[in-house]
Amino acid sequence: MKLSQIVIPVSEAKNNTAKMIDDVVKKRRPAVITQNGRARVIVQDLRSYEEMQESLAMLKIAALGRIDVRDGKIKPLRKAFADVRKQIRERQSE
Repeated sequence: MKLSQIVIPVSEAKNNTAKMIDDVVKKRRPAVITQNGRARVIVQDLRSYEEMQESLAMLKIAALGRIDVRDGKIKPLRKAFADVRKQIRERQSE
């Protein structure tokens, strides 16, 4: 998606805020708001924003997992489950 296709000067955004919001939500495309000819902010619909945040969180988890693998901080699945079961038994006996 080219953000440059939906560029709105701040004066137009102020004068037509409701229409701009409707367009952004219906088209699910962000709008770039400019001030003095320079891009300053992005207006994005809530659903797209939440989806993007979820995607970024998943990418972060994957990156952290790769770091753990690289650093040798892994163990076999059977060992991991055995450790969890042991912790549960210890908490139950307290």
